[in-house]
Amino acid sequence: MGEREEAQGVDRLTMLTDDILLSILGRVDHAAAARTSVLSKRWRNLPWLLPELNLHVRDFLPAPCPNPIEVQHMGRAMASLTKSTSSLLGNRRSDRTITRLSLQLYMTGNRSRDIGLLVSDAIDGEMVKELHFAIIDEKGANDCENEDMLRQALRVDRFFSAYPSVLCCLMRLHLVNARFADSDLHHLLFDCGSQLQHLSIDNCDTGDCSVWRIDAPDSKLRILEVYFPCWQRLEVLCLPKLERLSWEGWFYFHAPLLFGSVPALKELYLLNLATPNQRGFSLAEVLHGTTNVNTLTLNFVGEKLWIQPEGKQLRDAFSKLRKLCIHGIYVQFDLFWTMNLLEAAPSVEIFDVEVYEHPCEDVTEGRIETFGDRVKPSWEMPRFTSSGKWQLKELLFVGFRPSLEQHTLFIRAVMDRAPNLKMVLIKDYKESCECCEALVPRPSPAGGTFPRDKAEQETIVNQLRDKACWSSPQIIFSSGYLICGTY
Repeated sequence: MGEREEAQGVDRLTMLTDDILLSILGRVDHAAAARTSVLSKRWRNLPWLLPELNLHVRDFLPAPCPNPIEVQHMGRAMASLTKSTSSLLGNRRSDRTITRLSLQLYMTGNRSRDIGLLVSDAIDGEMVKELHFAIIDEKGANDCENEDMLRQALRVDRFFSAYPSVLCCLMRLHLVNARFADSDLHHLLFDCGSQLQHLSIDNCDTGDCSVWRIDAPDSKLRILEVYFPCWQRLEVLCLPKLERLSWEGWFYFHAPLLFGSVPALKELYLLNLATPNQRGFSLAEVLHGTTNVNTLTLNFVGEKLWIQPEGKQLRDAFSKLRKLCIHGIYVQFDLFWTMNLLEAAPSVEIFDVEVYEHPCEDVTEGRIETFGDRVKPSWEMPRFTSSGKWQLKELLFVGFRPSLEQHTLFIRAVMDRAPNLKMVLIKDYKESCECCEALVPRPSPAGGTFPRDKAEQETIVNQLRDKACWSSPQIIFSSGYLICGTY
């Protein structure tokens, strides 16, 4: 680039207003934003004027990120994070306000206490209005011993006890690898965290085989995300503002959830890889106590079903359902069992089905030992009594394989029973996997590939529309972000 072009480039940046430059800086991590302060005198103070700050310790790890991340890497990253936090919060102009501070740190050494004091002072000085806080760890769940989790919980409890202002301002919290006393966890989250609206807990619990009971009528919590705890059950006795609950991974034989008063609950997401000893539980019993769930997602991650065969028992719980997602169905499983759920929910407008296809797992020695043989669904086809009342408007089928006749028959069966169906979206399996791609040749359990050829697509469309009783919806083929064909 010549001198004239460079000058023009600088002039174009100079002509931008501070609001536009701040909008640009707000889209990158803080480490990158801070580096722009050396560009010119004008840029020097811009990072300190950002209304929203994202101070994440992982942004300060070496690039490329080391694997594994050792203790010394974490210590250096925390030192850099502490320096940046001090610079931004300690030298902030008094007439500016941080509308949202997103802070992520390791609970190690004295650095976390230094950051806690800086953030607490900023909150007390009314500089920070909203705080999103993540206390993370680099240990995997399988590498965490009981002592490690107890130690992490003690650090968390001491931190919040030392800086109560942080809890008062806290609206979003993410905790990792901690084992609390039951009373301590409830006190921390619901007695002290009065503003908390979004809670994510990853490998956190109150002890093996324990039951976590939440009875918090004054809580403002709207979103609860639970990942792989050792609770045998979560009992949500009272959370009046809760709108979304996500639970990924449970280890015990019975239903992982029990609901009391959750009048605002609208979305429920359940994911689990069932082991041979896990028995199916009644979905109707889990949903008992809910009255307004409109979006339900069940993900079986390619293993056996962990719900019992049910149909009409679900009608009360499904009365407000508008979107039903059944994901992680092993690619060779029959799909007609899902009709039982649709029959129980005639109000559903969007039905999202996703099959699971990972050939790499079929050549892995430890899969059968851990999860056993894949047990095919034993549900019977329901006797359709309300097909004319279905409100279904959109069917999404992910993982379609033309060589599996059951896929075509299933889509046509839904079309036959859905008079209001407007669109059928047929997509390729969306989850890429390096291990699957490394297999040469790739042994697909389904056989065949997604139909990208126009002639093959037309053949499938004709098969779907042949003898259609009710509807003739638009049929769309999509591979990733590419629309392959519309009919």
